[in-house]
Amino acid sequence: MEDILKVYIYKEGQKPFFHDPKLWGVYASEGWFMKQMQEHTRFVVQDPNKAHLFYLPFSSERIRYSSLYDRKTRDKSNFIKLLSDYLDIIKAKYPFWNRTGGADHFFTASHDWAPIMTRPFMNGCIRAFSNADVSDDFVLGKDVALAQTLVLSKDDLLKDIGGKPLSERQTLAFFAGNLHGYLRPILLAFWENKDPDMQIYGKMNKSVTAEMNYTQRMKTSKYCISAKGYEVATPRVVEAIFFECVPVIISDNYVLPFFETLDWESFAVFVAEKDIPNLKEILLAIPEEKYIEMHKKVKMAQKHFLWHYEPVKYDIFHMTLHSIWYNRVFQV
Repeated sequence: MEDILKVYIYKEGQKPFFHDPKLWGVYASEGWFMKQMQEHTRFVVQDPNKAHLFYLPFSSERIRYSSLYDRKTRDKSNFIKLLSDYLDIIKAKYPFWNRTGGADHFFTASHDWAPIMTRPFMNGCIRAFSNADVSDDFVLGKDVALAQTLVLSKDDLLKDIGGKPLSERQTLAFFAGNLHGYLRPILLAFWENKDPDMQIYGKMNKSVTAEMNYTQRMKTSKYCISAKGYEVATPRVVEAIFFECVPVIISDNYVLPFFETLDWESFAVFVAEKDIPNLKEILLAIPEEKYIEMHKKVKMAQKHFLWHYEPVKYDIFHMTLHSIWYNRVFQV
């Protein structure tokens, strides 16, 4: 890929919806990918006739949280029209979308509503969604699962990276988060304040954080629970890897980032939503030797989920672009 791939970035589109994404928060993946795609000239060509892929640089977060969305009526038609009109300009000005039906075009979008924003007029292109739900309209073999990352500070992308050694990980399992969706209330109903080995909370209050905050708990737990919220994706998967805690993924129908490259079952545990009542039993049934090996592989996989100010080989930027390129190659 590094020797072959060339990408053309469309220059059309006005800021802030295009070319100017946020670089912090839970939707930061689309922002950092856009920033690095636009600045990392190794893959970019100025002549679209020399490109293998074409990038549509819009920000799903900027669009979602703009005045285009009417909170009172919940009408989404304005931001859908924005993207539809944008694509019409691209199709009228260039021949490239029309010649392939968009099959060699791609975008990255972290917000849960990105499938709604782009349906159905961008369905033909490679859609890199964080909301990678095969029970919805995510297409395996064409679309790409974009890793959802929480960036707390755009000035220190690797702040607090790492975790405690195995000997200091005394908590079996940890989860804390807002009770979004139907699944997390079920998780708490079975495990909140039920077992000292299972540190399961909703939104952490002051009495809990006074003893140990969220980050410290992830750093000192063996397993970190990633339970779906409103949608299948959550930044907790990458947070667990960031803090070297074996992720436990409870999210049916979720397509994991880089699944075509990484052996997720070697460093993560998958629990069906229906098996939440058996969560502790499932974790205790994992032999200590296997857990040690999984922890080792979490640390090995960590490099694939890190953002850097300048892209580093095999990091999240390269892995995401590779997934997009990989899917295009196998479509041709």
